Amino acid sequence: MIAASPRNTDLADQFDQLADLSEILGEQSFRVAAYRRAATRIRDTASSVAELALQGKAKELPDIGKTIEAKIVEIAETGEMAALAKRRAEVPVEVASFMRLPGLGPKTAARIWRELGVSTLAELQNAAESQRIRALSGLGAATETKILKALAEGAGPSEPRRGLLGKGLPVVREVVEALRSHPSAIDVSDAGSTRRRRETFRDLDVIATSTDPAALTAHFVSLPWVLEVVAHGETKATVIDRGGLRLDLRVVPPECYGDLLQHFTGSKDHNVALREDAQRRGLSISEYGVTVVETGEVKTFRDEAALYAFLGYAYIPPELREDGGELEAARAGKLPHLVKLADLRGEMHCHSTWSADGKATIEEMATAAAARGYEFLCLTDHSHYLREGRIEEQWAEIDDVNGRLDSFRVLRGVEANINANGIVDVPDDVLAQLDWVVASLHTSFDKNPTERVLAAIDNPHVDCIGHLTGRRISRRHGADLDIDRVIGHAVETGTALEINGQPDRLDMRDAHARLAGEAGVLIPVNTDAHSVESLAYAELGIGQARRAWLTKEQVLNTRSWVEIEVGKT
Repeated sequence: MIAASPRNTDLADQFDQLADLSEILGEQSFRVAAYRRAATRIRDTASSVAELALQGKAKELPDIGKTIEAKIVEIAETGEMAALAKRRAEVPVEVASFMRLPGLGPKTAARIWRELGVSTLAELQNAAESQRIRALSGLGAATETKILKALAEGAGPSEPRRGLLGKGLPVVREVVEALRSHPSAIDVSDAGSTRRRRETFRDLDVIATSTDPAALTAHFVSLPWVLEVVAHGETKATVIDRGGLRLDLRVVPPECYGDLLQHFTGSKDHNVALREDAQRRGLSISEYGVTVVETGEVKTFRDEAALYAFLGYAYIPPELREDGGELEAARAGKLPHLVKLADLRGEMHCHSTWSADGKATIEEMATAAAARGYEFLCLTDHSHYLREGRIEEQWAEIDDVNGRLDSFRVLRGVEANINANGIVDVPDDVLAQLDWVVASLHTSFDKNPTERVLAAIDNPHVDCIGHLTGRRISRRHGADLDIDRVIGHAVETGTALEINGQPDRLDMRDAHARLAGEAGVLIPVNTDAHSVESLAYAELGIGQARRAWLTKEQVLNTRSWVEIEVGKT
């Protein structure tokens, strides 16, 4: 691997910037769309796209053609593509930030810049305060108010921060249940990113059918947690909740509920691929139905399964709808039977009050796990809190708890730190007495992370690598690992690689977990719970596993502890 190869996130950022600036300059929309699709594809690819491009293989990826591949090579060799440098010279750097404010698309941003001479966010604020923006046709006082409000809230300098799935999912579920309880409701479902269990979301989407759409939208905007009503019509409404989350409701006729739910669940890439395939067979898909082009007949569908069946596909679970090969698999009848939350039989990475940041005792964690229907729990408190004889004291407490539990078992485990030299910070003679050892990176993410993880995998007592890259979504990118090498070595040694269900981790990411699963790595879905309540993060981890195309057989903790123990020997 070429040491200087840029990270996928850095490549994707350049293509996003190229798309923004090209759009402001009014360039052809198909080029802008191509740059954005390339950025998304690069971010979602597990392997180094720069390395693939240098080998002439990047164009084998969807959405990466020869032209895009050449630009990736240019970035890898020079640090920046000439096309981006050229546009940066033409457009003031902060003008692209205008598009991140409500109501300001690329054309409006360009008009403000060119017609008013406004090129910075500070100048934009001044223009709004002095009521100069309303001088542009099509813009008014409301636009100025929105701009000033957004700037006051810190919008503009960077991309809007997406919310974590773990925060949005409970909110959208509460909304769905509140709407279902209304007498006029027939069908109600979340849609968009949360339904696909993507790790982050921008807005929360709900699709419903009703005997009285106006009554249902009125009920929606009057719910007690609504802070602001952004828009309210008979069939559509948008609100902001007290936590600052935006929720959109669309009420549609029952006969096309499946069409709208499928469309608004997305993803955009999945829907584009679906439409393109349909067009080749004389069909035109929209959110309102499928048109037979030759006759003009419009077919609508009550549910998504009927829609997919009409188009010639098996039903595609929402988590797979990312244009990652699911259409081909669905047409060929080769979609995997995805793992389900109910398949889990134990938790293999969690903490108690023996870790300073743990909130519950061993017995409390065990009782809560048993209440979830689990058969076992691997207690993996942080190694640095278990020194000077404390780990032996913990074992005594585990034995005591096991003596009081009926048909449930707490296993001796630890979460060891992978030090800067690749050595785990627990002596081998202690590791040998444990049932389950998780080793994780916690510090020095920029210091030879690949070699350190490989060294930990080489330790015969290490059973699993925890939260592989150490990322914190929206806060820390995590270690820049050579995923291919890590997965290959995990296969050779039989070491597990976990999916960590913490909302701000979800690490491994879906693309990496899919690669690991396809290679034959066993993947436990864990919560890294530090409290009883956090055991519920298993649902987020299972969502990530499903996005990674994982089956029950590929997820380690769908097995009994006896089966896992046999597999270790």
